[in-house]
Amino acid sequence: MKNILLLVHDDSGQEARFQAALDVTRAMDGHLSCVDIALAPAMNEDYFSPGLGPILMSEEIEQEQANRGRLEQRLASEDVAWTSIEASGDPGEAMRRAARLCDLIVVNSDLQKFPHPRLSEIAGELIVSSGKPVLAVPADMRKLNPFGGALVAWDGSREAETALRAAVPLLAHASGVTLFEVEDGSVKLHAEAAAEYLSRHGIHAAIHRVTGVGTHPGDAILKAIGDMKPDYVVMGGFSRPRLIESMFGGVTRQLFDHSPVPLFLAH
Repeated sequence: MKNILLLVHDDSGQEARFQAALDVTRAMDGHLSCVDIALAPAMNEDYFSPGLGPILMSEEIEQEQANRGRLEQRLASEDVAWTSIEASGDPGEAMRRAARLCDLIVVNSDLQKFPHPRLSEIAGELIVSSGKPVLAVPADMRKLNPFGGALVAWDGSREAETALRAAVPLLAHASGVTLFEVEDGSVKLHAEAAAEYLSRHGIHAAIHRVTGVGTHPGDAILKAIGDMKPDYVVMGGFSRPRLIESMFGGVTRQLFDHSPVPLFLAH
């Protein structure tokens, strides 16, 4: 996990993304690629203001040039290798294009607090479409400890397997790893198998299992986060089709909205 990709944009979640990306890049002795995206206005034209769209886009580009300059000044004094990439338009497309040879994408987790609608779904979109793991960071977080404790939310799904495999380089640095399983009768591949897999990478994980009959898995995971206070959570993202998740809610969306710690997700 050497190539870390960071979404850069002047919004309320940028500082949290920036600090988390620095922490992970430094821990992995990696390279940080910063993709500064000037977002197209949500409404390019309206009936009363013809030509407003290009004016707003020009202002957005100017604002992001200044934002990129400020971040580059800060990066110049950090002990990480980095590059800065300029992009504009659709953030999902720009990030997917930049992510082709990256190992981890850093964005924000809270989907509802961004002023621009194209950023509100970026974490979920990238989990499903980029083919890369995503580190989704709460907007109010200012430090991630990659050497702290990790909680792996294990349900035996393909998505959980994918996330676990992708997280191995990060988990190898953790002071402790706990596999958390909600036993509700649906788990086909239990946490013992995941623990055995990790042990072959030199990672010796504890198993914490709770009875989950009548309990929503998301509620159980959030309680475990509150009780165990991990530094981050590893989990599969969107184990059901996203349309179903958006209509009825799901574990991924619940954790996006309520997790107080970063989420390492893969699909």
